[in-house]
Amino acid sequence: MAIPPDGPVDPRLPRLLAVLDVQPVPDRPDTFTAPSLPQPHGRVFGGQVVAQVALAAGRTVGPGRALHSMHGYFLRPGDVEQPLELAVERLRDGRSFSARRVQALQSGVPIFSMIASFQEPADGLEHAAVMPDVPGPQDLPSDADLLEGVDHPFVRAWRTGRPLEVRHVVPPPYFATAPTPTGQVRAVWMRVPGRLPDDDVLHRAVLGFASDYVLFEAVLGRHGLTWATPGMSVASLDHAVWWHRPVRVDEWLLYVVETPAATGARSLMTGRFFTADGTHVASVAQEGMIRVP
Repeated sequence: MAIPPDGPVDPRLPRLLAVLDVQPVPDRPDTFTAPSLPQPHGRVFGGQVVAQVALAAGRTVGPGRALHSMHGYFLRPGDVEQPLELAVERLRDGRSFSARRVQALQSGVPIFSMIASFQEPADGLEHAAVMPDVPGPQDLPSDADLLEGVDHPFVRAWRTGRPLEVRHVVPPPYFATAPTPTGQVRAVWMRVPGRLPDDDVLHRAVLGFASDYVLFEAVLGRHGLTWATPGMSVASLDHAVWWHRPVRVDEWLLYVVETPAATGARSLMTGRFFTADGTHVASVAQEGMIRVP
């Protein structure tokens, strides 16, 4: 996947594009393969698979139909040392909508399964959520600044391994923290560090990639926990994204996250993406397992 020639290139950008370079498997129609980003724990990052299956599905849909929703289940942890096989099933091509099922497999078994829907442009009713009033990204430190000087594999991955710029509106739960006060907005600014090709499916897929980054922070913040809480175990169970409007992920987006409910070692997390001018472009929901000793 080519990088638009636009001056110096941030090293995070080619890493992102390499992992999103979904390639067809010869002699196997609607089957693709893709690599994984390195991770200190050796497990595939969920947002990466969300983006890759979105791209694979998009390769089988004709031009003019935009990805507007996807719903998926994380079935097994993935291994970053193995390539992913993405098998697309064409469920329906109607007058206005196309539906695709995609399985992401390793060693012949699915690690993620999702259904995506694509739609022809259409007119209709319009309304949207209102973006909260928060400081802009130019007024906030980056995660790289916050974590500078901390020598730990996971911290290094957060500081330099993420292929996105991330700036927290409230202090992230990396270190000691008190419970988030009720009503406090927990949000982050995000963008790809460089210009991406003008490919609508790519931008929507990368938004799916970003959507899995900070959802658990809403739960941790709500209960005064941190990512370093001893003995804590977390895992994403399912994931859904709705794209309401076109979006560019190489421009700043505000991701507002919250957790309306938690019970039975499961927490529901929701999010909304806004452009810098306040346009509500996407919504997210995920249920995750979180166990604390």
